[in-house]
Amino acid sequence: MLKFFLLFTLFLTPLLNARENPFFPVDSAQDIPVTTNQIQNIPPLKRVSIELPSTARVLESVTIKYKNLDGSIATKTTELEHSVDWHLPLFVSQNYCVQETKEAVKSTTKTKKSVKKRYKEVLKLPFIRFEALGKKLRVTTKDKLLRHFLLVKPHRIVCDFQRDTDIRSYVKNAPKGSSFKRIRIGTHKGYYRVVIELDGYYTYSVKKTAKGYLFILF
Repeated sequence: MLKFFLLFTLFLTPLLNARENPFFPVDSAQDIPVTTNQIQNIPPLKRVSIELPSTARVLESVTIKYKNLDGSIATKTTELEHSVDWHLPLFVSQNYCVQETKEAVKSTTKTKKSVKKRYKEVLKLPFIRFEALGKKLRVTTKDKLLRHFLLVKPHRIVCDFQRDTDIRSYVKNAPKGSSFKRIRIGTHKGYYRVVIELDGYYTYSVKKTAKGYLFILF
C-alpha cells in the first residue's frame, strides 16, 4: 500500500507544476493582454464637435474615455485651464494633415488682423443710440442711468434712464455676431426702460464714458 502511494505522488507532482498555457514564455505570460476574435466594424475617428452650454467660461480639463485591446475601459485626462467662448464648438479629431492645419491657422490669423471690427448700430432714437460689437454694447445718450439689473428667463439686462417722454414702444433685433439678441424700449413716468436681451448666460459691467455708457458681458 505504501509503495502504491509513493508511485501515485511521483506521477501527480509534474501535473500540479504544469502551466495553464505551455506556449507562452514563463516571464511574459502575464503581460500579454487577452484579446477577442470578434471583428468590430467601427468607423475611424475623423472629427466630432462638442457644443458647450452658455454658462461655460473656462475649460479646466479634457477627459477621453477609451477601450483597450483587451476590452477594458480606461480614461485619460489632460489639464488645460483655458478660457473659452461657448459660441464656438470644441472639436475632437485625429490630425491627418498637420501642415495643412498650420497653414489654415496662419491664413485665418492674417485675415482677422486685416479686418477692422466696427460697432454696428442696433437702435437709434433722438435721445439715445445703441451700437453692438461682440460682447460690448455702446450706449450714446445724455440721459442719466438711474439703475440697472440682471434678470433671467430670458437672460436680460434692464436699465432705466431718466427722461420725461412719451414715446411708443420699440423692439429691435441686434445684428448677427454680437451677444445681444434684441433691445426693447418702453416709457414710464419720469423715465424710460431699456431691456437688453442676451443670447446666453452672462455677468456684466457698466462703464461711464464721455458720450454715455459701455456695457461689457463676461
